[in-house]
Amino acid sequence: MSKPRANEIDLLRFLAALAVVVFHYAFRGHAARASTMPYPLLEDVAKYGCYGVELFFLISGFVILMSAHSGNLRHFIISRVVRLYPAFWVCCSLTALTLFLFAPRPPTLVQYVANMTMLSGFGFMQKIAPVAHIDGSYWSLVVEIRFYALVAILLLLRRMRQVESFLAGWLATVVLYELAQVDHLRDVLIVDYASYFIAGAMMYQVWRHGLSRLRVGVIAGSWGLSLYETWIHVSKLEAASHTAIDRGIVLTLITAFFVAMFLVAVKKTGWIGRRNWMMYGALTYPLYLVHEAIGFVIFNHLYPGVNPHVLLWGTVVVMITVAHAINVHIENPVAHVLKAQLNRWWDRAGALHIPVADPLDDSSELHSQRGPKG
Repeated sequence: MSKPRANEIDLLRFLAALAVVVFHYAFRGHAARASTMPYPLLEDVAKYGCYGVELFFLISGFVILMSAHSGNLRHFIISRVVRLYPAFWVCCSLTALTLFLFAPRPPTLVQYVANMTMLSGFGFMQKIAPVAHIDGSYWSLVVEIRFYALVAILLLLRRMRQVESFLAGWLATVVLYELAQVDHLRDVLIVDYASYFIAGAMMYQVWRHGLSRLRVGVIAGSWGLSLYETWIHVSKLEAASHTAIDRGIVLTLITAFFVAMFLVAVKKTGWIGRRNWMMYGALTYPLYLVHEAIGFVIFNHLYPGVNPHVLLWGTVVVMITVAHAINVHIENPVAHVLKAQLNRWWDRAGALHIPVADPLDDSSELHSQRGPKG
């Protein structure tokens, strides 16, 4: 008998990734002069695709708390390492090789090695090896890892039972930081994006335990803070992209993300949740990692010789195909081997072995707990 899944999360992930791909291909690449191919047909819409990353962060809050709710630090660390690194190593290597062969300024060996740690964007790594990301999309991994670290600290201190108090306190602290315009520990608290992680995590609590005043209050407060952060950052995006951004559209998008995730949390997604979107969810991570720099190289070498419509959408199809191949032929097999090896290392370090769920399935904890969908 099959067990229930949060299939809606898989669909939302894929849509967020596709939005980011279209943003880079149809707008950002040419606007930032990384790509020689303009795509005026979609650029007025595509420029809003960058907010797919905010949806990623909202989803991450949900699934990471789901992964950590058992209170097992070992499970959490191993599942995160196995989930993140195999696909990243492959995508980073493919990107580095492509840039080495075709880019006018290829990455150096030091840059490649530093990027392969997935820690090159952190301050301490910049002191050791001050290098840029090989692919611009890697910036969001730095934000994600900071969130993982906060959750790991809660697990280490065995305070997952107080997670709702932590989330409420984190939200209050970020609001105070913004009111006081304090810069100290801003990165540690993930001030710019904390509201999405907090809201997503609290939505998981709603999904698991139901509504309460605290949960609804924190979600509403996070939504308000997200709108504020979005509003103040629009001008930076306009300056960087040399384009006008409609704030009404942006605020509507952010609100739509919150509404969609809240409907998932209260199990009111109906037929959408009953469909199996797992394959699309599996494509999301490798697609996000592999598409940007390699796509720009393709555009720069084939445009204007190839019709821009064929080139753009053909490249999207190629990147989705590559992502699927990475997931099926590399990510899944390597993940199982890596999980087994990490468990052996943990055992040798003296830790008690506790079987962990499939690290490639962030929704595995849903199987034993989710009730019928609305």
